[in-house]
Amino acid sequence: MKKCSICENADGIYKCPVCLVYYCSVACCKKHRELKCDIAKPVENTETAIKDEATAQKLITSDTVPVEKLKLLRESSELKNVLANPHLRNLLKAVDSCSDPDKVMQKVMLEPIFVEFADECLKIIEPESNRENTY
Repeated sequence: MKKCSICENADGIYKCPVCLVYYCSVACCKKHRELKCDIAKPVENTETAIKDEATAQKLITSDTVPVEKLKLLRESSELKNVLANPHLRNLLKAVDSCSDPDKVMQKVMLEPIFVEFADECLKIIEPESNRENTY
């Protein structure tokens, strides 16, 4: 068990939710709050961070959407209007939560509201001038 960080005499059985310091009693808690605790910063493992970044770089493909374009999706009022449809939201939840998304995606692509949603996304991600004609 960890020692109380305030009095250092008793076992620290409570933990500050902000800075994660252990304390033993109400009195030590009050004393700790008077000292103005700071948010605990997680220790980052540099080696793990480098591996994660390398893995992320490997996952980038020609189909990867840049962050700037994703932000445009968030800001689109037309897309927000389409997403106001509860049926579309249910379809998206079904795709997101299923064990076989490819199979479910084939079904939802037959739904006109989903096609409208996909078209709206494509208008933002790949404007007409940049899109190849795939029809």
